[in-house]
Amino acid sequence: MIDLGYSLSRRFPDPPQTDYRTADVRALRHDLFCGDVYLADTKEDREVQTSWGWVPVLDFAWALCDIVERIDRDPLGNRAAQPQFAELDFTESADRMYFERRFGWVDVDADWMPADEAPLTFQHSALRREARDFLHDLIADLTDLHDGLGDNPAVWDLQARFPRV
Repeated sequence: MIDLGYSLSRRFPDPPQTDYRTADVRALRHDLFCGDVYLADTKEDREVQTSWGWVPVLDFAWALCDIVERIDRDPLGNRAAQPQFAELDFTESADRMYFERRFGWVDVDADWMPADEAPLTFQHSALRREARDFLHDLIADLTDLHDGLGDNPAVWDLQARFPRV
């Protein structure tokens, strides 16, 4: 079972003059909605989490959806023995998360995990579903908090690009 979550930072609030209705993609992805994120395997009771307070949570959700699609490009799909790789880098840090798909399974590892710790392993279809649900739930939460965000065309495009599965 996969659990994706976030918390917004009080140390890095969004600028009060932000017009969320017209915020551009760069602002949405890198400058707003800072906090921390986690990706957990509830069955194994293990997780990969950040604890920096400055991770752009919308960018994380967006990038995770991109990555899940990128590692699904092999025409053989679940039968593909050739590994597919992707990484998620964090803008203000040299740390990265790594994703490797082989057959129908995705291993998730991170630079800050202990070297002797095994990666988290998820079924690709479950990771796709949970990543998209996380994105839509996050957008719903953020639009409740920030007037005008739900009217932003970039947010509309994002939701259309990654519909719930």
